[in-house]
Amino acid sequence: MSRRSRIPNLGGATAYVLHRPHPTAQTMVRQLSAIGLTAIDCWPELPPAALSADFVFFDVDLGFDEQFPWQPGEAPMPLIALIGSEAPGRIEWALFTHRANAHLLKPVGAAGVYSSLLIARQNFEERKQLAARIDALQARVAERHTIVRAVAALAKDSDYEQGFARLRSLAMSWQVSVEEAALRVVAMAEDKDGAGDGNDQRNHA
Repeated sequence: MSRRSRIPNLGGATAYVLHRPHPTAQTMVRQLSAIGLTAIDCWPELPPAALSADFVFFDVDLGFDEQFPWQPGEAPMPLIALIGSEAPGRIEWALFTHRANAHLLKPVGAAGVYSSLLIARQNFEERKQLAARIDALQARVAERHTIVRAVAALAKDSDYEQGFARLRSLAMSWQVSVEEAALRVVAMAEDKDGAGDGNDQRNHA
């Protein structure tokens, strides 16, 4: 039984090279085409079509935020920084503001392009998975907080076991999850409190 390679096939992928007209851009297009990608060079900004690209290479030396059709750090594909000047401010802009997933030093030669594509894709996917896990954990924490608020609203004489039992009973009656039932209970409690505040304001008018 042959072992399946974990190296993705890049043939047919699309890469944009955001770089001023220069031999570096020409070299990039040649190297990417030789690997099997469709390479498109552009300057001074990415076209809207780049939103569907598989990779974007961008010039760090002359780059600026308005070149990208997305907010800094929110690229929908792997970014590869083309670095000529190692000025700290430029590197910080590429790595921390735009969160480049890999980089190449200029002048770009015959080697390094393929490995930069693989490294960028791997780092991009790991970053997405980490963000998804963080979002899931935050959602779970929010759900637990909502359940606590719902139980408190349903509890009589601070009997939280009774409050939770009532919440589960409501969830079964509504045929929803406990989390969804908690959201409804909290919403109803907030509406009731809001109505009460309105009545108090009218009574004092």
